[in-house]
Amino acid sequence: MTPPRPSARLPHLTHLRNVKMARSAHAYVRGSTVQFYEWLHSQPGRRLPQGPSIWICGDCHAGNLGPTANTKGHIDIHIRDLDQAVIGNPAHDLVRLALSLATAARGSDLPGVTTARMLEEMMRGYEQAFEDKPDEAPPRPAQVKASMRSAVQRTWKNLARERIENARPTIPLGKHFWPLSRKENAAIKTLCASPEIHQLVTSLKGRSNDAEVELLDSAYWVKGCSSLGLLRYAVLLGVGDKADQEYCLIDIKEAAGAAAPRSARARMPRDNGKRVLEGALQLSPALGERMIATRMLDHGFFIRELLPQDMKLELDELSEIDAVHAAGYLARVVGIAHARQMDRASRKKWIADLQVSRSKQLDAPSWLWTSVVQLVGKHEEGYLNHCRRYALEN
Repeated sequence: MTPPRPSARLPHLTHLRNVKMARSAHAYVRGSTVQFYEWLHSQPGRRLPQGPSIWICGDCHAGNLGPTANTKGHIDIHIRDLDQAVIGNPAHDLVRLALSLATAARGSDLPGVTTARMLEEMMRGYEQAFEDKPDEAPPRPAQVKASMRSAVQRTWKNLARERIENARPTIPLGKHFWPLSRKENAAIKTLCASPEIHQLVTSLKGRSNDAEVELLDSAYWVKGCSSLGLLRYAVLLGVGDKADQEYCLIDIKEAAGAAAPRSARARMPRDNGKRVLEGALQLSPALGERMIATRMLDHGFFIRELLPQDMKLELDELSEIDAVHAAGYLARVVGIAHARQMDRASRKKWIADLQVSRSKQLDAPSWLWTSVVQLVGKHEEGYLNHCRRYALEN
């Protein structure tokens, strides 16, 4: 495709978001975060348990978890998208994750009984995060094992082929990368010459603090779904001497205001880039330590180097056993992120609150099951209406 001019991006991005959300009900859930927040705001105060005010992901669907490398190259599964991170009620992350898992099960044509078992295992996995010793991790499910194997084996060439279509030090314009305006180009040049970017790029294991950092190429990045329309840039940098130069790909993403409900009187950074950074440091320190926040073009941004090991976890074509195991494992990842922010007394009280309203027939609490049933219905209706509108437009 011929990339649009910078002044004509928005209609193309809106069309692309509609296309992505029309692909499946699961994709629609990932792209319709505002609908989820509207549902949360509409709930009576006592419908969901009120946990301690901690940093939460805010948009905790399964696609926002996956293999992530730290500055030393160690890889594990973490929350990897913190755009909506706020200080809020941890129950909101649980409901969002449960909705995502339920729609993934529907997309794999699994029966409703499997969804019920997934929610049961999800709660068990989450609660285990508050009890287990750090070195007692459960076995990884098949989907997670596959993602981890891929992450460990990936190299710069894999990342280049996937993200920029070649391993040469240029970013080819086309479907995924569009031209910059003069103003954007100048702002990125200034940013990449800053000490903050130099420190970020040279902080990874094996790179010298004195290494030269050179801007090689940059472009507007067409990436994501619900975030399409925000400013996002891919920047290719060269690190080290030209004779033995290493390449790195920088993701510069606008941090918009969070729509996720936040706790009353919560004290968070007013700058959205700093809010996202603080949320990452609290929820996924391995990722947060690889990020910085800055202001550019009168907007807040957060920046990180993309490593070959950073991957999105895809839950496609799940078997019943894999679906149940994945639900427990991913919920435990979220539980660890929540638990590290609580003292012992807070953890104990929160787990006790979660165990209320359980029946002999269903081990998942009734508030979670009721929430998922309501949300699946609302999102299925929204998805079909979205597809109808999209079909009529094309």
